[in-house]
Amino acid sequence: MHNAEHNSECPLLGIGQIILATALFAGHDTLSKHLGGIYPVVMVVWARYAVHSLLMLGLFAPRHGRALLRSRRPGLQLARALCLLGSSLLFTAGLRFIPLAEATAVNFLAPLLVAALSAPLLGERVTPAQWLAVGVSFLGILCIVRPGSQLFDPAILLTMGSACCFAGYHLITRKLSGIDDARTSNCLTGLFNCLALSALLPFFWTTPRLEHALLALGMGSFAMLGHLLLTHAYRHAAPTLLAPFSYAQIVFAGLVGYLLFGNLPDAFAQLGMALICASGLAMAHLQRLAPPAPRLRERTT
Repeated sequence: MHNAEHNSECPLLGIGQIILATALFAGHDTLSKHLGGIYPVVMVVWARYAVHSLLMLGLFAPRHGRALLRSRRPGLQLARALCLLGSSLLFTAGLRFIPLAEATAVNFLAPLLVAALSAPLLGERVTPAQWLAVGVSFLGILCIVRPGSQLFDPAILLTMGSACCFAGYHLITRKLSGIDDARTSNCLTGLFNCLALSALLPFFWTTPRLEHALLALGMGSFAMLGHLLLTHAYRHAAPTLLAPFSYAQIVFAGLVGYLLFGNLPDAFAQLGMALICASGLAMAHLQRLAPPAPRLRERTT
């Protein structure tokens, strides 16, 4: 199985795909919030990865066979999966207490953490302007979290933990880039996490109602389709061009949170979300201006 597929660039198609992906992710988070208020978090997250794994195997296993599951760095794949599992569990648990828009905005701290940590962990150069963007994003987090105030909800720490795990997931994904195929990575992540949660499932199982089972099927399908769209979007346009459009997820989350749950962020939360979006957009712009670094492929023995 080849490591990359070379498609002709079509930036508008890539932008459309990533915006649709963010809408699907917002839909996934909405269903997670709804089901997480009814069933145990472990059960909800298990359903997400079970559907993800079945769809991945159904779509790609007939064509690629065993090569779909063959990794040159299985240890890194396991670490990547566990980071995403931690992010999923913490985020879904946080959604039981935190409005959808605020939780989504806090989770978008992850790309900025990646920028901050890429210097010591990956040896990448981070400019002073990029550090400034990271600092502004943390100021935005403080506007949303407001530690010490009467409005502070300790559950926001769950979503902050989710962002940290998600940053680890992205850092390991960078390490695996050029080593394993993206389809292999996504399939192994789903299978690892599905198996891990299956071991815990008997302790949390509650037989779902039919309509809730259908919603869980939709939740997993939204996540799977969103990741596929992201993969295709990056084949049509550069990541630096697409990165700003990923913040559309905060807009979708705010809209859905208001229409379905009646949650309207207050002025301080709106300011914090705006600061996070602005810092993310600035980071994407700075990355576009930076000269391309030579890409080193990791050797394996």
